[in-house]
Amino acid sequence: MLSTDRDLKRGGERFPIPSQGEVEGRLLMFEVIAVTCLQELLAKTESRLVSKLRRRLIHNLKARCAPLKLCTDDEKAAEEFALQLLSAALEEAEDERRAD
Repeated sequence: MLSTDRDLKRGGERFPIPSQGEVEGRLLMFEVIAVTCLQELLAKTESRLVSKLRRRLIHNLKARCAPLKLCTDDEKAAEEFALQLLSAALEEAEDERRAD
């Protein structure tokens, strides 16, 4: 798994770029956390939460993109991608909730 202190470990300086497996493992971890959190939220709250979550996601994304000085097209693409990821995670959470 990708380590935040890889450069401090002996030999870590030889591998400054994470392997594909390390990146995939990290992405899987983020997916599992997101789906698990969404399952809990969807199980205990009303549907208004999803629209609030979308608005908050867009707001946070814009705040994070501002310091990067992305062009409008890149910022819009990031927003669309984030919303697609949220939709996919919501679908996965719903499917998992139905299976339980």
